[in-house]
Amino acid sequence: MRRGLVLAVALLLLSPLAAAAQPCVEPLAVLFERVSPAVVSIQAMKINKIKPTRRFETIVGSGVIIEKDGHVLTNAHVVDGAASLQVTLDNGAKTSARVLGIDPVLDVALIRVDGPNPLPVARLGDSSVVRVGDEVIAIGNPIGLDQTMTRGIVSGLNRTIPGVSDEPMIQTDAPINPGNSGGPLVDRCGAVIGLNTLISEDAQSIGFAVPINAARGVLRELRESGRVIRPWLGLQGRAIDGKVGSIVRMPITPGYQNGIW
Repeated sequence: MRRGLVLAVALLLLSPLAAAAQPCVEPLAVLFERVSPAVVSIQAMKINKIKPTRRFETIVGSGVIIEKDGHVLTNAHVVDGAASLQVTLDNGAKTSARVLGIDPVLDVALIRVDGPNPLPVARLGDSSVVRVGDEVIAIGNPIGLDQTMTRGIVSGLNRTIPGVSDEPMIQTDAPINPGNSGGPLVDRCGAVIGLNTLISEDAQSIGFAVPINAARGVLRELRESGRVIRPWLGLQGRAIDGKVGSIVRMPITPGYQNGIW
C-alpha cells in the first residue's frame, strides 16, 4: 500500500503538468547567457530631408532572432525608412540586413540578417498568460551599450496610449531606454513575451512592450506581402449649410453630409 502511494506521488511529480507548474529559478546570470546570443543591435541609417545640415541620421535599436536563417523581430520605428541596415550580432560580428515587412500600427517589423547561419534563436512565449507582478527582464542596447540586461515586473496589461497606439501593450517597470526599442521582454523562464517599444517621457519606470502573441499574429503577412492589411469602417464628410443650395441650384438640407467607406 505504502509502496504504491510512493510510486503514484513520484509519477505525479515527474509528469509534464507538474514540471510546467514548477517556477523557473535559474540564476539571472545563467538566463542572460542563454538568451542574449539571440539579441542583436540594429543601426539604421536614415536620410532626413527636412534638415539639410543633418541629412544622414543613424537610429540605434535592438532586435531578437526568431529563426535560425536570420529572421529578426524588431520595432517598425527603428527600421522604417532606413536607407541601409547594419546588424551587430552577440559575438561582435557586423553584417548587413534587409527589411522583409513593416507593420506601423503594431510597431513591429521583420528583417533578415545577411550572413552565415544557423544563428542562435530566442524562444517565443505566450503573452496571454502573463500576469501583473510577474518578474521580467529586458535585454537590449540602451544608448548603444551592447547587451545590457535590466530587471523589473509586469506593472500592467492591456495598456493603450492615446495618440501613440490603440493596440493593447504590456506595461513594465524594467528600465528601458533609447536603443532598447525592438529588444525582447523576457519572462523568468527565458521566453520572449514582448518587444520593448517605448517609454513614458512624463514619468519614471513606465515602459511598454508589444505582446509577443500580437507580433506572432502578423508574422505570416510580413513574410509574404511585407505589410499587414486590415479592414476598417469609417466616416468622411463635412458640414453643409443652406447657402450651398443656391450655388449648385439644388435643394440642400443643412447638416453633416458624409460617405461610408
